[in-house]
Amino acid sequence: MRTIAVVNQKGGCGKTTISINLASVLADLGKKTLLIDMDPQSHCAVGLAVPEEQVEQSIYDVLISKSRNEPIRLSEIVWQISERFELAPSSIDLSAFDQQMAGIPERECCLKEVLSEAANDYEYVVIDCPPAVGLLTFNALRAATDVVVPVETGYFSLHGLSRQLETLNILCERSGHKIEVRVVASMYDIRTKMAREIMGELRSCFGEKMFKTVVNFNTKIKEAASFGQPIIEYDPASKGRSDFRSLADEVIGAEKKQQRQELINSLSTELSSISKSAEELIGSSKAANAKTSVLMKAEKTAAAEPPAEVKETITQTVSADTVEKSEPQAAAAKTTDEKLAEYYGVSQINDAIVFVTLYPRAQKVQIAGDFNNWQPQKTEMEKIGTSGVWQTKLKLPPGKHQYRFVVDGQWQQDPYNEHIESNPFGGFNSIIDVK
Repeated sequence: MRTIAVVNQKGGCGKTTISINLASVLADLGKKTLLIDMDPQSHCAVGLAVPEEQVEQSIYDVLISKSRNEPIRLSEIVWQISERFELAPSSIDLSAFDQQMAGIPERECCLKEVLSEAANDYEYVVIDCPPAVGLLTFNALRAATDVVVPVETGYFSLHGLSRQLETLNILCERSGHKIEVRVVASMYDIRTKMAREIMGELRSCFGEKMFKTVVNFNTKIKEAASFGQPIIEYDPASKGRSDFRSLADEVIGAEKKQQRQELINSLSTELSSISKSAEELIGSSKAANAKTSVLMKAEKTAAAEPPAEVKETITQTVSADTVEKSEPQAAAAKTTDEKLAEYYGVSQINDAIVFVTLYPRAQKVQIAGDFNNWQPQKTEMEKIGTSGVWQTKLKLPPGKHQYRFVVDGQWQQDPYNEHIESNPFGGFNSIIDVK
């Protein structure tokens, strides 16, 4: 289970909007997702049309239940929002959480213990944290595997970001476990010079620690919240929906990248161990090698010319091996595309440019770029297997090319290509430099 805490001690940065819509898109992508509202203002319930007067128990009751020796399970208080999307609502009682838990050992681990009991029930947990640094936020950080920091592209948000990240760093160190912290730009208005300059500063300062996806300023997102719906339900064709889909894809992609890195590290450790054992074996066998070298020379002399019947046997064996090995080689050639599909992004292999991406629920994925006059119907991507991987190979002339994916009619940048440039429509084009 992956737990994502959405944290910023500054209010009005789009924290709750990102929490609601990221969780809803993850659920729409087939991931069983829980949204936990740790903010006493209960805005997640409002944004999902959960009647406040009908919320009898909240996450507060679950968190303090063990300290009262009256355990309450998380499943007893959650609300079903959609098939794979559930909400653990908040209440004003959370404001008293610090006082209620004063003097209780391990009080910063309450949420972590609650989620450990539900680890098999969800694939993703998104936590909407309060706009303050306190026991509630610290509980979220102790439970989290990832932290997302939404930053509004305004002067005051940028001014306070360094202090915010410094505070998070201290809290993460106190929590005693490694947490992946990444920044996402929200409410970005490309029309203003200030927003563009701040965006440049953010990308320059944080590099890979910043999501490539940008949540653009969009009135449809605000309208969706007022109607108690995530943007994916309110307006599936909107730019806001496209932004959050891209963000969710990037979150999932980062997890797979981390898993591959862990596998590589594990293999590296094993190889190091094997290499060490091999060196020991070589060292211990030096004396034996010296002793047997004389015998080996004698054997070579005796076996320089095998008898005729032995020659015939060897010839037959080699011929049989050649026939048997031809089939595995053909099978290996057939699985090249499958192996290639494990690595998302765009790459140049000999004279071909290979595009690989992941859209599990998409019906059609196309590429529009300057190389096909921005006409997506000219470049259809092929779906590989049933895992949602899409791939295509193109021959492009040398030089820099711009492109975008068109996923079921929605235009978006390549979530696995970090090279981007802003376009005149408020978004970003992905870049490939063909050698």
